[in-house]
Amino acid sequence: MTTGLVGAVLCGGSSRRMGRDKALVEVDGVPLAARVAAALGAAGCRRVLAVGGDASALGALGLEPVADRWPGEGPLGGLATAMAATVDRAGEGAVLVLAPCDLVAPAAGSLVELVEALDETVGAAHPVVDGRAQWLPSAWRVGTALAAEVAGLVDGGARRLDAVAALGAARAVVLTREAVADADTPAELP
Repeated sequence: MTTGLVGAVLCGGSSRRMGRDKALVEVDGVPLAARVAAALGAAGCRRVLAVGGDASALGALGLEPVADRWPGEGPLGGLATAMAATVDRAGEGAVLVLAPCDLVAPAAGSLVELVEALDETVGAAHPVVDGRAQWLPSAWRVGTALAAEVAGLVDGGARRLDAVAALGAARAVVLTREAVADADTPAELP
């Protein structure tokens, strides 16, 4: 495991299909964002950022709120914001573990697998489920150059996380469908 491990929970978005702020929806009395943050902490993240969303409510959950620099620009804007915040808080070469706030069954073990897939030649690790690439959750070795490249993608109009595939070496890690399942509607909640 690396030092300088930072977790980031993507809490932005309009939650239209859920009908209310997904990050704050409770499952077994615990807000979804707090469940994801707990898994990030169990995976070794010493800091957990909450990108976007209700800063006051997320701060009350113990997360470090970070204003989304590209609100409404999708998960790629959230990644760019998280990367910049990670460099600011943990420095060059820190590892960012990025996860959506609506993971149904956040598991530290899956997050650790992504972090362990990183090495000197691989700067990103993402899941593959049933042969299909996923980009959340994911792990990133972050520096100012990569943060600037991702910000450039967002500034160029990209919104989807798969746009980062063009930036270089990423390692695919086979994970189960359950490891990446998210809840977009109330019916998908556990």
